[in-house]
This record gives sequence, C-alpha cells and structure tokens, in this order.
Amino acid sequence: MQVAFAPPLASLHRFNAFAYGPKRRFLKPVGQNWYLMYITFLYCARQSAAKAALLGKVRCFLLGVLLVISALRLCQPAAAAPAAPFEDTIAQRTQACTACHGPQGRAAPDGYYPRLAGKPAGYLYNQLVNFRDGRRHYGLMTQLTSPLSDAYLLEIAQYFSRLEVPYAAPAAVTASADVLQRGRQLVTLGDKSGNTPLPACVQCHGKALTGVAPNVPGLLGLPRDYLNAQLGAWQTGKRQAHAPDCMKAVVTRLKDADINAISSYLAAQALPKDDKLTKPAATPPDLPPGASTIDCGSAPLVLNLGVKP
Repeated sequence: MQVAFAPPLASLHRFNAFAYGPKRRFLKPVGQNWYLMYITFLYCARQSAAKAALLGKVRCFLLGVLLVISALRLCQPAAAAPAAPFEDTIAQRTQACTACHGPQGRAAPDGYYPRLAGKPAGYLYNQLVNFRDGRRHYGLMTQLTSPLSDAYLLEIAQYFSRLEVPYAAPAAVTASADVLQRGRQLVTLGDKSGNTPLPACVQCHGKALTGVAPNVPGLLGLPRDYLNAQLGAWQTGKRQAHAPDCMKAVVTRLKDADINAISSYLAAQALPKDDKLTKPAATPPDLPPGASTIDCGSAPLVLNLGVKP
C-alpha cells in the first residue's frame, strides 16, 4: 500500500511562502532548519509505514542529511555591511532641512522650497523663530522647530549662512516686456505716483539685491512661484514678522499686477558673476533723495543674540 505524501521540497516551498512572505520577514532561518528536519523525519516515517524497500530508506536517509546540511548553511548569518559612521555635526543634524531644501540648502527644484545657503544668519534665525512661534504658517516647519531652543535655531541659521554653493541659472523668461519693465521700476526705483509712495526693493534688500547682513535676505536666485507665494502670504496675513512689520506695510499697498511684475522681474535676473558680489552687503545702501528710513521689528532681537554680519 502506497501512502500519498507531498515531496519535502514542495512542502518547503510552501513553508517559505508562509515564513518569508511580505508580512513574516521577522522569522529566522533557524525555523527553516527545524522544519527541514521535521519534514525529513515525517518523510522517513511514512516511507517505513508503507513498507518501503531498503533502497528507499537509504535514499530517505541521504536526502535527510542533504536537507539538514543545507539548512545549517542557511542558518549561518551573512556578513553584515559596515554601518556608515555617525558624525554628531551640524551638517549631519540639518539633514532634516536639506531633505526639502536641497543638498547644502541650495533650494529644491520644485520652486517652493527656497535656498538657505548664504542667506544672512539673522534673517534665517528670524524665520525659524517665526515658524516656531506662529508668525509663519507651514505645518512641517512648525513641527520641526517647535521643540528647538533659540540657541539651537541660531546655530542652524549660522551654519547655513556660512555655506557657499553655486546658484542655479534663472528660469526662462515668460513675462511680457511691459510686465518686466514695470517690475524693474518697482524693484529699482519704487513708485512715487500714489498718495503713499512705494519704496524700491533695493532700498532694503541692497543695491545688488543680494541682501544686507545680518537681517535682510537677497531676492535673486528665487523662483517666481516662491516669490509670488510669499508676497501673497504677506498680503493675506499668513506671513508676519515682529512689529513693526515693514514688509506687510509695503506689500499690502501692492496690486496683484504689481506683485506679478516684481516676482517676474526678480526671477529673471542672474546673480553677479563675481562670487564675492553674491554675498549679502555689510551695510545698507544710501537712501535715495526724498526717501525715508523703513523700520523693521526683527533687527533688534537678532542683534541682542550676538549674530555678527
């Protein structure tokens, strides 16, 4: 009488599918070892019960030996690849920042995560504090900064401000010549035609528009979509700064067409070829005739923390 029995290898395949499937990868190879021995024993027992010939018993024994040897080899741990050394440096810890803002904080290609590298330390520090304290609104940034102290935020800001990495070339110009001309006027000269004159962007952001240390950021090397989003956020109150909020006072007087003109013009401008000229200026430019000083509330806070230009 022959006893129907599934071959051990077929059973092993089924066991593999069970033990090493997507939801059971935690099982160790030793489980496979014991299972192989169990299958071998069961196979031999059933062969004996079926009164198999002596040759069948010998084959059974040899098969069991081969299976157990194979299982033991499977149980030997593979040589683990050496783990990358962990360096407790500010560069290592700010990988949470560069995951979105690009390697070394040089900006992400999607246009919505701006450049951090080379920005004035005081400006970066103020933005981190503003995200943490609710003056700027972006959930991910708020969660990242909420447990961090002023001193740690300052360390992060100073780290990125010291990085010197190349700027990407400006995107292709899509705005009309009239729009670009209006943007150039507002950026470099302002607009004195209304009851309340609009100051030029260069009055605060520097003659070269690369920023003024320690608190005023550069406006070049930023995508049009990002510039539009930030100017729109100031108009709607989604972005704020310490009082007096000078940007809010200026931007709320801009028309939508003016915002589009400013962002289109700035996004089309290349940075100076001389790397020294891409850094923030040490002092603000001289006031143009008839212009008045603009007070911004963030500067005293950063200066009190000892941020150096």
